[in-house]
Amino acid sequence: MDCNPRSLLCILPLLLSCAVPVISVIYPPNEVNLLDSKASQGELGWISYPSHGWEEISGVDEHYTPIRTFQVCNVMEYSQNNWLRTNWIPRQSAQKIYVELKFTLRDCNSIPLVLGTCKETFNLLYLETDDDQGSRFQEHQFSKIDTIAADESFTQTDLGDRILKLNTEVREVGHMTKKGFYLAFQDVGACVALVSVRVYFKKCPYTVRNLASFPDTVPMDSQSLVEVKGSCVNHSKEEEPPRMYCSTEGEWLVPIGKCLCNPGYEERSSTCQMCRAGFYKSTLGNAECSKCPPHSFSHHEGSLHCGCEKNYFRAEGDPASMACTRPPSAPRNVISSINETSVILEWSWPEDAGGRRDVTFTVLCKRCRSSNGGSQRCEPCRSNVRFLPRATGLHNTTVTVGDLLAHTNYTFEIEAQNGVSSLAPKMRQYAAVTITTNQAAPSPVTVIRKEKTSRNSVSLSWQEPERPNGIILDYEIKYYEKEEQETSYTILRARGCNVTLSGLKPNTAYLLQIRARTAAGYGATSPSFQFETSPDSAFSISSESSQVVLIAISSAVAIILLTVLLYVLIGRFCCHSKSKHPDEKRLHFGNGHLRLPGIRTYVDPHTYEDPSQAVHEFAKELDASCIAIDKVVGAGEFGEVCSGRLKLPSKKEICVAIKTLKGGYTDKQRRDFLAEASIMGQFDHPNIIRLEGVVTRSKPVMIVTEYMENGSLDSFLRKHDAQFTGIQLVGMLRGIASGMKYLSDMGYVHRDLAARNILVNSNLVCKVSDFGLSRVLEDDPEAAYTTRGGKIPIRWTAPEAIAYRKFTSASDAWSYGIVLWEVMSYGERPYWEMSNQDVIKAVDEGYRLPPPMDCPATLYQLMLDCWQKERNNRPKFEQIVSILDKLIRNPGSLKITANTTSRPANLLLDRSSSEVPSMGTMGDWMDGMRTLPCKEAFSGVSYSSCDTLAKTSTEDLKKVGVSIVGPQKKIVSSLKALDSHTKNGPVPV
Repeated sequence: MDCNPRSLLCILPLLLSCAVPVISVIYPPNEVNLLDSKASQGELGWISYPSHGWEEISGVDEHYTPIRTFQVCNVMEYSQNNWLRTNWIPRQSAQKIYVELKFTLRDCNSIPLVLGTCKETFNLLYLETDDDQGSRFQEHQFSKIDTIAADESFTQTDLGDRILKLNTEVREVGHMTKKGFYLAFQDVGACVALVSVRVYFKKCPYTVRNLASFPDTVPMDSQSLVEVKGSCVNHSKEEEPPRMYCSTEGEWLVPIGKCLCNPGYEERSSTCQMCRAGFYKSTLGNAECSKCPPHSFSHHEGSLHCGCEKNYFRAEGDPASMACTRPPSAPRNVISSINETSVILEWSWPEDAGGRRDVTFTVLCKRCRSSNGGSQRCEPCRSNVRFLPRATGLHNTTVTVGDLLAHTNYTFEIEAQNGVSSLAPKMRQYAAVTITTNQAAPSPVTVIRKEKTSRNSVSLSWQEPERPNGIILDYEIKYYEKEEQETSYTILRARGCNVTLSGLKPNTAYLLQIRARTAAGYGATSPSFQFETSPDSAFSISSESSQVVLIAISSAVAIILLTVLLYVLIGRFCCHSKSKHPDEKRLHFGNGHLRLPGIRTYVDPHTYEDPSQAVHEFAKELDASCIAIDKVVGAGEFGEVCSGRLKLPSKKEICVAIKTLKGGYTDKQRRDFLAEASIMGQFDHPNIIRLEGVVTRSKPVMIVTEYMENGSLDSFLRKHDAQFTGIQLVGMLRGIASGMKYLSDMGYVHRDLAARNILVNSNLVCKVSDFGLSRVLEDDPEAAYTTRGGKIPIRWTAPEAIAYRKFTSASDAWSYGIVLWEVMSYGERPYWEMSNQDVIKAVDEGYRLPPPMDCPATLYQLMLDCWQKERNNRPKFEQIVSILDKLIRNPGSLKITANTTSRPANLLLDRSSSEVPSMGTMGDWMDGMRTLPCKEAFSGVSYSSCDTLAKTSTEDLKKVGVSIVGPQKKIVSSLKALDSHTKNGPVPV
């Protein structure tokens, strides 16, 4: 039985008889409630005018929680004007508030005898005041926010089945300036129940990012972002001033700068906390505290470094992370080999190096004498005692000591030292050895004279050493060419103080050294003595030997001259040939590629051993201080996309787009992010997006490009549907084709050419963008068909690229045909709602997209040319540019549309025909429609004549189930043609 209209909302009391579990509702942290009718268990006390209008009752919400609600259902009377006003609501710090309404509403068609009096909407209004006005109420003071309509309405059947069809609507109100406000609900004749009312505003809640705290921030009532400066948490310091932007939606965006934990503190739970006992941290930064290295300790929290255990030390230059060490033990197994007045000392490495690798050795020499009492008295050796290679800082375990006194006792102390030996003088350990020298060797020869010189010999004499220390047995003479630097030398021995050196080279400088030998051995070597042999002298032509020499010299000169002449002639010929060769000069890149001068060639940045080298080779490094971020305009795969301004020194400030790399990125993500800049930086064309530079030496990492005011081409066209002339659209297409011709000439294959990747500036100039090699193709998971090689945008990709991953400029030409279709259809989705698998199958079987409404025949033919299955038959981009230029010069050719000219049939309509059939009757038209993607739409729909069918609108099509925009336009166009046919004869559809 039907419900009384006055109690039509009995659905609420009916539900009260059910079990009532209490479910707490948790609101987002960025929403602050000013009013929530659910929170009140008692009467709300709102004012109802007139009193028989809105009625307060007890009900339940969608979670079956008991709440207080208001309902009204005076649908039997005309001119209803029922008002419900809330209590005064303080707005706190909000400038823009949100009103969330949850309500049910009955369908007027389900209520008998109320046509004309029943409504299905109610009005939401508000009034700003600085104080509570109590029960005073005047309708004219309120301003309307919006008319509220239901998406879902209930019927009598729903009441019987206890089905609660709850509607939720949210409206914004602002900019508010007074201290508070009232909300009002005006009923003009609806049957409605107001289940709950929630009033709230949004804020960016308190948060900690990068060790900086950001307070609760209420966004301003505008489209710009609010910059908020953060404060470093306790025990941290700024590395770069921390700041974030608060959006109007109450979201924190684009964190910039960060804080670093003080020494002795580490980052834990977004705070800086003291290092635990046994750990330390010596530097400012966000690294974790380190465990104390071996032989060190820290007994207290917050240690900057760890102290060393007893008898262990840390040198001044040792890092805090290095283990504490100790001096080495003494060298072992010292062996001495005495040769008259010199000794060779050798020893073994210490058993314990003290835990260090910087062990060196020092040899201390002492001369010891016996005193009258029998004891020895030692003193340091004379300064003229020589150590080879030296006495201190030895890295090897051997040393030669020379120039000692004969028949003298010496003690040598060999000490091992390392970096901490100076810190522990009491732990010094050494090995000692005592020796006695034999007879002393002679002193060096100091005076050498040159007696006679010839071309091949020289005679020398010298004086006996000043201290022979015995009988001179002989002298050792060592000489070598000065240029050879002792790599090859000759040794002679002479009994007297003179010698003649023969077999020398003419006109050559020699160095000579002499040392004397006695029974005690060889003395010290004399200083180097230099002499030169005489040059070649003139010889007589009359002598037979001279004539032979002259002939030989003349022949050699002639051969040399002939060789030089031939070399010059051959060199000139080769140079002449090379100068005409196009490869004469090449430019070398850091990845080993060669580029010909004057010819731009694309270089894949992934071929560089170090990808960052490609970034700095092709992209300009910008200073982050020159960039100002205004607002966030979108989100990319790697981070936010912002708009802002770039001001370089001595240049005008320009608007730019900024892609940021979000925090916590990996090295691979950073390389992939910057790869797009490495690619974009190689291009210089008016129809390719221009790279302004990159920021890689500070955070966040950014890519900065020119700013395109109108955004992506697909959304721009959808926003301005049917607002451009054909010439304007062709001009946009010509720009895209010109940019793709440039990329093709450089050898670059785009792989993802689509209207979404074309950007439009304020002058309607289209520019190709999105050169990232690792990108999210679309939000729709259906948009990408995954193969073994990665993701492919199916609707835009050529068949051979889908099947075999054959990406070429020809596959880009196929994609250009899809872009051409997108432009002429004002941003429709290619293939509409067909699945990817259906698209692949249809295209493989020969199906091609039909022409968009009012599409010029020449442009549709260009689409079909781009969609040739054989890739070699597709036009080159150079040809596409030429075709579009001809259309621009002859705009009259754009007036012939594809709808009224002969063209290949839609293969989904007739796969065996290449001509478009004419529809003679409504039955023919209906048969044709049944094979469209929306063929089921007209099942069960009756039309009495072509005249009624021809008057069908897009709203009628929606009612019968044709919800896709493309088929809607196609059917409406066909209906117009059918209407024309009934009056003027058959017209192709």
